This record gives sequence, structure tokens and C-alpha cells, in this order.
Amino acid sequence: MICDREKEIKEFVAKEYWSITAKLSADNKTFEAKFFGDKNGKMELENKEQVEHVIRNIENSVFNVSSIKKQEKRKNPLPPFTTSTLQQEAYKKLNFTTKKTMSIAQQLYEGIEIKKHGSVGLITYMRTDSVRVSEEAQINAKNFINSFFGEKYIAKSPRNFKTKKNIQDAHEAIRPTYVEMNPEEIKDSLTNDQYKLYKLIWSRFLASQMSEAVYDTISVDILCKDYLFRTSGSTIKFEGFLKVYSIEEDDDNIKLPEIQQGENLKLKSIEPKQHFTQPPSRYTEASLVKALEENGIGRPSTYAPIITTIIERGYVEREKKNLVATELGEIVTDLLKEYFNSIVDIEFTAEMERKLDEIEEGKVNWKTVIENFYEPLKELIKIAEDNIGKITLEEQVEETDILCEKCGRKMVIKKGKYGKFLACPGYPDCKNAKPMVEELDVDCPNCNGKIVVRKSKKGKVFYGCNNYPECNFVSWDKPTNAKCPECGSLLVEKTVRGKKQYKCINKQCNYKKIEG
Repeated sequence: MICDREKEIKEFVAKEYWSITAKLSADNKTFEAKFFGDKNGKMELENKEQVEHVIRNIENSVFNVSSIKKQEKRKNPLPPFTTSTLQQEAYKKLNFTTKKTMSIAQQLYEGIEIKKHGSVGLITYMRTDSVRVSEEAQINAKNFINSFFGEKYIAKSPRNFKTKKNIQDAHEAIRPTYVEMNPEEIKDSLTNDQYKLYKLIWSRFLASQMSEAVYDTISVDILCKDYLFRTSGSTIKFEGFLKVYSIEEDDDNIKLPEIQQGENLKLKSIEPKQHFTQPPSRYTEASLVKALEENGIGRPSTYAPIITTIIERGYVEREKKNLVATELGEIVTDLLKEYFNSIVDIEFTAEMERKLDEIEEGKVNWKTVIENFYEPLKELIKIAEDNIGKITLEEQVEETDILCEKCGRKMVIKKGKYGKFLACPGYPDCKNAKPMVEELDVDCPNCNGKIVVRKSKKGKVFYGCNNYPECNFVSWDKPTNAKCPECGSLLVEKTVRGKKQYKCINKQCNYKKIEG
């Protein structure tokens, strides 16, 4: 699947398209409206000429509010976690790998020493594909919600979520064993990672039993000559389950100024923008787990081991958060497709999972399933052994201008288990090796050194000075060359919910700027 996605990316041909944004004002407040089309319906802007034609036609024209549609929208909470959704959400919200998530979940399940309570198993079994919740747990959640948030936050009736087809349903959803064990109250008894994961599980379960969130939404159509622009907004009327569990959506709280139908709006600016369609994204651990589950590959207990195995065997490597096939991975995949095509097919894997379920349910004989699988496989193995020769991969090395301080040779870049490093080509006579440091074009604010990218013992990226240990500058966020407009200190960059955020590194300064 990872190799197939890489092929899709390489073969992708980008297509040009354009957007037009009108910055308008009403009641002395500015807002944006996007070009939608003309009186005949939606229009796709495919090139600059079309855009310029539209802009010429609306130049010096009136923007008039043609219709306003107001509605109340209700949003239901998500179901409690299954193994798959827990791994996906922990990756997105906590930046935990699937392996780390399952390891910490195991600790929470087996029991933690909680002050005044002794050893407590904090969550139910963490390998499950079911969203089912016991009646007792629903009653306890209802009582807790009523006590802490009030009756209006309780769901009108107990929530029972739909389960997917072909699930085992051997265990109920992942939830806290005792909902009254508030994460904040037992925080002192947990490690930081245990607290984060427990809070995520606890909040998701509690939210699943709470009332829906209510929004006031508004959709506005604006005419300029024969062209239609649209804008929309929403404000939270009643937060409901959002009180304990936030979900990411772009338009959840966009407030528009007071606008009346028939009102003429003031045009501040027209902003055309060129875009290109993007290739499919590379898999992350979260999106791969989702794809495995959707295609019926693996089980809750095998998602994390599958990812760990393909990385440890060198078939796949991490590039930032993405999973990218290595040369070895692509060669192995090509060979498997050539000689074992029917077995590595996604449908075959999903069908085998279904047959295993049928064996467990007593619907088919396991010997028959094994015989039907083994005989064709034996034949395929014989063909492969006769045709596949010995395959060797030459190690790719890149020479640098960095001299080995022990023997004077030019050091080379090599790949190891933990990424790239510098090594002396004179091995085994000279065994000098050292970590490879990526240098940013940013000056250290504390000395004349340069900022470099480093990794902690746990593999987390941070930024420090190349003059360490003489200079102890360090930052978890990426330093930039930009200066704070308020105090002149360095600005650092981080991504929050898909948007770039710049903030001042000076802890006494509160300057912050969000892009997009």
C-alpha cells in the first residue's frame, strides 16, 4: 500500500485552478467571500485569463446581499475509541506512534498505583474493534455528567453507536473503568504520557454520552453583476459534548458581521490566487491504520506490530511524520507482485481475515482453509525459487567536505537504524563516526553560532546552538530569522491545527501571529 501510494504520487500530474476572494465590509467589520460562479451555477476557474475576465467585469460594481439563510445545526459526539481510532487520535493529538500508544494503553489497562486507591486498572481492554458500551458504564457516565456539568449536558437517551460489519465485538469500546477517576485528580500518580493518553480516552468516552453541540449557522449569497460570491459562518449556541472533547473543524466558530438582505457591501479588495491540485498524501501511521481497517487488513492487535515490522526490516522509513518506502521495500514489493500477486492483493488479505473469522465461528473447517491456501502457495514458492536470483543492494554513500579528525579522509553520509550519520570511509582501520547535524540559516540569539537541528534520546526534534556546550541555547520550536515587532527577540515557528504560528521566544513577551 505504501509503495502503491508512492507510485501514485510520482505519476500525479498537477492541474492548475484559481480562486477569487473578495474582502468586503459591513457594519465597519471586514469579512471574506469566495467566488462561486454565475447565474447558471458553479464555475471552475482554470486559468489566469478566466480570472482576469471576471475581475474586469466586476470592477467598480456593487456587491449586493441577495440571500441570507440562517439555520440551527446540531453535531453529535464521536463514539468511544476502538483500537484503530485510539491509535489515529493519539497520533494526531499527542504525536504518539502506534507502538507507543499501545504500550502506554497496556500500562493503563494492567494497573497503576493511584494514591489512596492502590493499584487500579484505569481502562478497559485496549484491543477491540467494537464501540459497544455496557449499560452500567452508561449509567455511571450519566451520573457523573449530571454532577459535574448539569442535567442539560446529559444525552436525551443513552447513546448506542452503530458497529461496522465483520467485527469480532469480543470486548466493548476502550473507556475508563471508573469514570469518576478524573484525569486531573489522579495526575500526580501518572507519568506525563500516561496522563495524556488516559485524559484522551476519558474525555472521548465522557463526550460520547453527552448532549450534542448546537450551532447557529449563516450562509450568505452576494451578487456582483451576474457573478455570485458566497460566505458562511457559525457560532456555538450550546457547547454540549465540546465542553470536554474538542473536534477540529475549520468553520466551527466563524462570526460574520450583522448583514441585511438587499444591503450593499463595501469592497476592500479583490484577491485572485493560483492553485495546483495536490497529489495524494503519503501515509502517516494514523492514516495507514485507518486504511488497514477500511480494507479489512489485520486486527486491532496487529496494526501497531505491522507498522513496527516494516520499519525495523528497512522496507519503510519515516520522513518527518510520513512513511516512505525504501529502495529495499520497493524491490521486495515488486518481487512479491510478480511472483505472489494473488497473495499480496488487498482483497486476498481481507478475504483471509474473513475466513479466519468463519473458522472461529465454526462455519468452516480450518484444515480445508489451510489446504486451499497452502497448495497454491507451495507451487508459487517453487516458481519463485527457480527464477529469482540473488539480489544485493549496494549501500549508497555520499561524500562530504567534512574531514575525519582522526585520519584526515573526507567523511561520507551513511544510513543507520536511527537515520543518517557521518562515517569515515576508512573503516575498519578508522572507526570514527558522528551524528549528522542539519544546520539552519539562523543565527543563535545568545552567541555567534548557528542554530542546528538535534534529536532527544526519545527521537523528538529540538533546536540548539552548534557551539554547545559553550552555548546552552535550546528550543522545541523552530527558530526563524524574523524578529519580534514588540521586543526584538527571535520568533519561533510551530504548526497548530494545520496553521503556522509564530511566537516570540522571550517568555516575558506575549507576541503571537497565526498565518492562514
